Amino acid sequence: MIRSSAPFDAAYLADPHAVHRRLREAGPVHRVELPGGAAAWLVTRESDVREALADSRLSIDKRSARGGYSGFALPPALDANLLNLDPPDHTRLRRLVSHAFTRGRIGGLGPRIQDEAERLLDEMAGCDRADVIADFAIPLPMAVIGDLLGIPEEDRGRFRGWTESLLAPDPARPQEAKLAITRMEEFLLELIEHKRAAPSDDFLSDLVAVRDEDNDKLTEDELVSLAFLIFWAGYQNSVDLIGNGVLALLDNPDQLARLQASPDISDEAIEELLRFTHPSQFGIRRFPTENISIGGVEIPAGDTVLLGVASANRDPDRFPNPDALDLARTDNPHLAFGHGIHYCLGAPLARLEARIALRSILHRFPALALAVPRAELPWRPSFREHGLRALPVTLTQDSAATTARATAT
Repeated sequence: MIRSSAPFDAAYLADPHAVHRRLREAGPVHRVELPGGAAAWLVTRESDVREALADSRLSIDKRSARGGYSGFALPPALDANLLNLDPPDHTRLRRLVSHAFTRGRIGGLGPRIQDEAERLLDEMAGCDRADVIADFAIPLPMAVIGDLLGIPEEDRGRFRGWTESLLAPDPARPQEAKLAITRMEEFLLELIEHKRAAPSDDFLSDLVAVRDEDNDKLTEDELVSLAFLIFWAGYQNSVDLIGNGVLALLDNPDQLARLQASPDISDEAIEELLRFTHPSQFGIRRFPTENISIGGVEIPAGDTVLLGVASANRDPDRFPNPDALDLARTDNPHLAFGHGIHYCLGAPLARLEARIALRSILHRFPALALAVPRAELPWRPSFREHGLRALPVTLTQDSAATTARATAT
């Protein structure tokens, strides 16, 4: 065990997997210092992470914490969500939200996702260069989750700035994150009142109806919090997954050629991209309700525990040659969406969006290539989520060749 380690530096932001590898090799559990100075226990190995994800003694309720890192400081109207509740409240809310993510409902979104992807690619096609993040990876999930919740199109763009302020706060402007939270809460409260007055065919209107018909099923704070969580998780993770997925394929030309030669993307390829590129570095922070032992390390009740899902997904004891992208990998029980009762409800939607987005952009632009040297790509300065701020690419063979010559000189 390494004590008082502060691994989350600039090198970590550029390549967290190298740091995870070093920590995993050094020991199963480490006492680390997080940005901001808070302490936490970091679990690094796949077998320990998998077991801990399903351990009922590890609470995600902030009331189980005894100091240390506990995540975002949110007002009650945004904090009463599935990422901060244990059973039985978690069970009750998960049952309500699961109706939005049934296989039939998600499958029905396929044509809408495909149409939006084609529209965005049509706009990109008129240029030699584009930014995959700004031009494709951001607007596509924004449209999908906005449709699911019934958020007016003219209001969706504001969420991008708010989420950026929370995921990667500017140390020189500490008030921006607090302001973003306030603006989100105000917006969602207004939107819910609008749904009450004029309900439509969307999931948020359904939740408002449940709340108004039976107060025992859903409190007002829980209603607002669920809307916040569904939008946040359904949008930001997909943005990063699409961007990271495109970059991983550009980094691995043999695997890119495999996908471009196929009319579709196999289930094995999607699962491998999730294992290899999923942006979340950790599961939701947890707090032991009693003194526990993980990997032979004693952890006191109430301390903060971070379960390193990204590290687990590259553990050589579970995944042969884990740092290689292998789209034909079949034995692939990754933990990108968690494990146990907190397994991500939005996993089917994330898989569908990634499949359609990657298939569409790779087939539309077979000469897709980086427009800048790999080392110059800007990463978001967040220790929790590994995602690109921008992914500049060339779209045609001629522009790719020009960029390659310029880079070489």
